[in-house]
Amino acid sequence: MLVAACALQGVFGALLAPAALSLLTTTFVDPEERGKAFGIFGAVAVGGAAIGLILGGVLTEYLNWRWCLFVNLAIAVPAALAATALLHNEVPERRSRIDIPGTITASTGLFAIVYGLANAETHSWTDAVTIAMLLAGVVLLAGFVAIQRRSANPLLPLRVVLDRDRGGSFLAMLLSGAGMFAVFLFLTYYLQQTLAFSSIQAGLAFLPMTFAIFVSATTASTKLLPKIGPRPLIGGGMLIAAAGLVFLTSIGVDTAYASHVLPGIMIVGAGLGLVFSSAMATATLGVQPSDAGVASAMVNTMQQIGGSIGTALLSTLAAAAVTSDLATSATARPDAAALAHAAVHGYTTAFWWAAGIYAVGAIVCAALLTKRSREAASAGEPAFAHG
Repeated sequence: MLVAACALQGVFGALLAPAALSLLTTTFVDPEERGKAFGIFGAVAVGGAAIGLILGGVLTEYLNWRWCLFVNLAIAVPAALAATALLHNEVPERRSRIDIPGTITASTGLFAIVYGLANAETHSWTDAVTIAMLLAGVVLLAGFVAIQRRSANPLLPLRVVLDRDRGGSFLAMLLSGAGMFAVFLFLTYYLQQTLAFSSIQAGLAFLPMTFAIFVSATTASTKLLPKIGPRPLIGGGMLIAAAGLVFLTSIGVDTAYASHVLPGIMIVGAGLGLVFSSAMATATLGVQPSDAGVASAMVNTMQQIGGSIGTALLSTLAAAAVTSDLATSATARPDAAALAHAAVHGYTTAFWWAAGIYAVGAIVCAALLTKRSREAASAGEPAFAHG
């Protein structure tokens, strides 16, 4: 029931998110106004995440987890009524057909990769199902690219991705999503299972990270991006986030939140704020109006794909680390202390891998991104930096 409901939620979320972001893309073309608009958009998104973490803790603590689902009605219904009253609908003159083969190959390919990574956690990397699903995912995604090259109405026009600045921004969103979801997942386990935080306390514990993302994102989008361009912000932001994850690897069974968690999540938040705001603005800069929806959809899709793949991969690596730590335990039957130590070892292993992903991502994204978007933005013109 939960899986089916989440799939349905994802279908309608896929309609909502690209439409909202593409409206900003086509409405704000002046560089200064564009920076402010994306800064506000990011601030609202981060604020919603902060409220969600705290509200989820309150509802779980005092009611039950099902209210985390019910409460969305109180948010969605007023938002839908406001959208009906405020948004002006424009029907395009030419309507493209849905690329059914591309949709099927892309969605099944991504599903196969995520399933394969998740299966490696419960079974092993050499399990036949794991290998088959990962290979099938690669083949299906390769088929998706081939279909897009020949399709008259491609799901993802390759011209959108082959722009170097846009492609680098999409990659940055994918990698940052992988690391961010890992931080939320494993730190939630650590705070509640190891440090015995309540649901509310765990939600409040992430507020400093949210605040750091908010300050960093708004500063980058309004002050830094128009002046120095996306390359130093995205590359530097990933390195900063990697440093924060390295700091989080120092957590232990008996370490305190203020000394070992708080500084790390603040650093990660500051780095991710630079990446998110710069990548979102650059990924949709200079795109043709007809491609605005596709480019905006890719921003959201890359983050979600990164979160799914990152969670599956890092969970598998963390589980392997826990098993290895317990295997080397001095006791044949691990006690509570040994189990707690193994769990923390799994969390820190995931943080090390996530830091490595960010470090490699910083190098790759910096190599892809160019300075031409900065020059075009300063001139008030669209930026196309084809490789």
